[in-house]
Amino acid sequence: MPIPTNFSSPARVSAKKRAFSQIQEWIIDGTLQPKEKLNDADLAQAIGVSRTPIREALQLLDVQGFVEMFPGVGTQVTSVNKEDINKILPPLGVLQALAAELATQVISQDTIDSLREINTRFAEAIKKGDSYSALKQDGQFHNIIVENAQNQYISNSISNLQGHIFRLYFHQSIILTDDSIQEHEAILQAFENKNKEQAASIARKNWIRAIDEFYAVQNKNENKDQ
Repeated sequence: MPIPTNFSSPARVSAKKRAFSQIQEWIIDGTLQPKEKLNDADLAQAIGVSRTPIREALQLLDVQGFVEMFPGVGTQVTSVNKEDINKILPPLGVLQALAAELATQVISQDTIDSLREINTRFAEAIKKGDSYSALKQDGQFHNIIVENAQNQYISNSISNLQGHIFRLYFHQSIILTDDSIQEHEAILQAFENKNKEQAASIARKNWIRAIDEFYAVQNKNENKDQ
């Protein structure tokens, strides 16, 4: 199990949280591959914690579907099923819509202006073909909206689902397009107009649309092979 050594770990967090965040990141970006067996001791040495927080982190990752634990046998990274986009995006879209609806009532103009700047950077990354930077900007955009919803139950659920979505991105299932640029701006305009219904509707559409784009690419590739 190859473990990176040149990574920076966040300061002032518990050993369990640090282990969880780092292992999840490695699973999401493919550093730890699907079906790869995980060794507690190797992970503990790499992250710089004891084996206890590693085991606790793996238990939480098991609950969230990133690893599978087999008592008396071992732990391995779960497989990636690209078709899971149909299972993940609908509930995520609903939660993101609810977050946008709640945020509409409290979000400040300064925050809206900051979101507009993020969307500008997102657009620049899309136009340059820098999909990884675009993904980071897109995540930051939506995370700020979720923060403004001020509901930890929504944010916790979204965080788990988004982890799986980011993992699908690294396995070429999620595609970011120009359409998101306009949809982001439409959400911001809805915020400025205090139109919570419109903000929620566009936010949901922004996430669900990725399903159609995934199958469009799938069909295109299948036609090429024929």
